[in-house]
Amino acid sequence: MNAHGSDTPDSTKTGGETPVRQRLEALLATIYPAGETAWLMGELESRLSRGDGQAERPVPKPIDEADVVLITYGDSILAPGAAPLTALKTFLEGPAGGLFSAVHVLPFYPWTSDDGFSVTDYRAVDEKLGTWAEIAELAEHHDLMADAVVNHISAESAWFEAFRECREPYVEYFLTRDPAEDLSAVTRPRATPLLTPVETAQGVKHVWTTFSADQVDLNYASPKVFLEVADLMLFYVEQGARLIRLDAIGFIWKEPGTTCMHLPQAHGIIQAIRMILDHVTPGTILITETNVPHADNISYFGDGTNEAHMVYQFPLPPLVLHAFLNGDGTKLKSWLAALEPAPGDATFFNFLSSHDGVGLRPVEGLLEKAEIDAMVAHVRAVGGQVSMRSTPAGESPYELNTTYLDGLSRPGDSDAVIAARMMAAQSILVALAGVPAIYVHSLLGSRNDLEGLARTGRARSINRAKIDMPGLEADLARPDSLRSLVLEGHRALLANRRALSAFHPKAAQQVLPAAPGVFALLRGEGAEAVCALVNLTDAPQEVEVPQAGAPFTAMLDPVAPGAPEPLTETVLTLPPYAVRWLTAG
Repeated sequence: MNAHGSDTPDSTKTGGETPVRQRLEALLATIYPAGETAWLMGELESRLSRGDGQAERPVPKPIDEADVVLITYGDSILAPGAAPLTALKTFLEGPAGGLFSAVHVLPFYPWTSDDGFSVTDYRAVDEKLGTWAEIAELAEHHDLMADAVVNHISAESAWFEAFRECREPYVEYFLTRDPAEDLSAVTRPRATPLLTPVETAQGVKHVWTTFSADQVDLNYASPKVFLEVADLMLFYVEQGARLIRLDAIGFIWKEPGTTCMHLPQAHGIIQAIRMILDHVTPGTILITETNVPHADNISYFGDGTNEAHMVYQFPLPPLVLHAFLNGDGTKLKSWLAALEPAPGDATFFNFLSSHDGVGLRPVEGLLEKAEIDAMVAHVRAVGGQVSMRSTPAGESPYELNTTYLDGLSRPGDSDAVIAARMMAAQSILVALAGVPAIYVHSLLGSRNDLEGLARTGRARSINRAKIDMPGLEADLARPDSLRSLVLEGHRALLANRRALSAFHPKAAQQVLPAAPGVFALLRGEGAEAVCALVNLTDAPQEVEVPQAGAPFTAMLDPVAPGAPEPLTETVLTLPPYAVRWLTAG
């Protein structure tokens, strides 16, 4: 998995294209005062010079239908006597061998809270997980996605300790506000105070803490913070990262009196980082994580060449869940039918589940309140949790906390039914335009971790269990176990995706007419086209074979091993939760 850089060295500019330094300086001048911009450009010169003088750089391999990302914590898989990162490597080479082109290892740095998202040292590996050597070993055989958790840092970090001591330059690194100031317009993802009082060498100061008192926001109004972050991105690439996930990046610029979300300066900072990486380390892929309504989310594509290479497809998890819980894909299909292709070389990062829960903000305006309330009630009924956020009107549901498999489940389901429903949902994920990402607990058919929830008291712990490798191997040795059924379903599904060019991330996509209980999607064109059919219900569904381009002559069950069968019928009967792919042969 790679992406083409948009910059070439200054010395090779042709056709009147503006050199990167001029473009970067002009961009930074829209964010910082003239004097600070000049200082920043002077500091960046040594970094930019690393990308100079390379007239013939190797052309990176573009993304294609073989690219699939595994999302996992560094210690999601544990093995006796092995560092967790080594156990993960063993898992990727063993049970998950050949399934993934890339691995997103969630924050593997030292941390104090939020399961890694409150980082104390951005440049260190948590010693409980391993070392940079183990990270490098992972990156040898898989494209590595590293997290840049750069909206905030731990209150126990050296940076924040230096701030409390009022030492330069760290007094500039964090934001302080008067608690009497009206900050009611600020968008809040949590029901905790926005400002946290802390003792400093100059008395009590109230620092900006969007997510928690232990996660102190960085002050991007200081160009010194921007320089730190730019250096950090280059450092991660040096350590083997090919993809960098910009966590909570929509929050990075604060402007009291506004929502402090998606401000022009935030976009400008991402564009500047992209410009630097394209010049110095072409082929690096930026992914923005912005769990917000769709229009705001896709704004991080920029013009398709200057901002994120990929953005998370956040409406997808709740819409697919809604479709299966109701046996009706109308809302999902309507949204997809109206979805414009990603611009330029950019594409979507598709997922149904991750280390977080199923976000509900992205379906604001797509689902009615009653529909969201029904999903909330269902998740609670199957043992899940619901996280809330503060709004001017009071608290509202923000996130459903459950494994995706349990979120789809109903009381009394057999393992076979649970697995079939899960793989039907995953088949939609895998069929869509973009790059699919699969969370380790979805890959392995994990149930809600109620013990973990009881131990931590944190709702998100329900979907963050640690899997013991010997126990996993014992489960996988039984073909009828839930873990086996789901993993082998993924193995077949991903192998079939890789074999069909219609599933290229940028191939054409069209939602086809079908009954509410059937999801029908056309990918690709002409003789290479594939029609993906999914029964969203627990009852048989009839579907007419579409006539699109070249006639479909073969039918494949992509979640089960086996060759395609000749397609002779004009009307198909799909069994409950069945998946079928129709091809031209």
